[in-house]
Amino acid sequence: MSKKVLVVDDDPDILTLVRYNLEKEGFKISTVESGEEAIEKARKIKPDLLILDLMLPGMNGLEVCRLLKADSGLKHIPVIMLTAKGEETDIVVGLELGADDYLTKPFSPKVLAARVRALLRRGEPLSKTEIKLSFGPIALDPERHEVFLDSKELVLTATEFNLLKCFVARPGRLFSREDLLKQAWADDTLVVDRTVDVHILGLRKKMGKHADWLETVRGFGYRLKAEAASAGKKDEP
Repeated sequence: MSKKVLVVDDDPDILTLVRYNLEKEGFKISTVESGEEAIEKARKIKPDLLILDLMLPGMNGLEVCRLLKADSGLKHIPVIMLTAKGEETDIVVGLELGADDYLTKPFSPKVLAARVRALLRRGEPLSKTEIKLSFGPIALDPERHEVFLDSKELVLTATEFNLLKCFVARPGRLFSREDLLKQAWADDTLVVDRTVDVHILGLRKKMGKHADWLETVRGFGYRLKAEAASAGKKDEP
């Protein structure tokens, strides 16, 4: 069965471009031009993925994302932000609200199609052979796609989850940006190094007081501090 993708943008040319290219890939496409229509349409058709422009008339894309993620019937839908705004703060706010990925305009239709395929693939059931992972107060269950930090559930996007899984599986190992691109994104997904940095920033914010456990090694990449687990235990009552 074809996966359903809902595209939200107030530019008819963008809607036509996205529809044409994603329908060629076998997706079933629905389009709307406002945030209000997006919420209504999502509740009606229950899409498998949402492509959402941030700069919408009336209700903007960030508000649409917030409402979707607050709705128990819609919060599981992956969201790709599609926006002309390239400022890091706008992107991070969207990721904090629950968006899974982003592209800035102008964009390559082939890149968008690859991101859609990869994100839908990451949402498919994982192998039953994957084991639970833990590191200090972090408990990660790949099969259930759940993370707990200090015994409280940590709500992560699919990309953030894959990144954290890399780090928790190998604490202390230094990952280059290229390593993380291969681990957390599909091989056919065209992304740039800066995308990794933005997702790491979003993950750090969600980790709160443990944010500094994700260490930047300037000029090389990122790692989860091996000594952080014992430090975390000292914080426990």
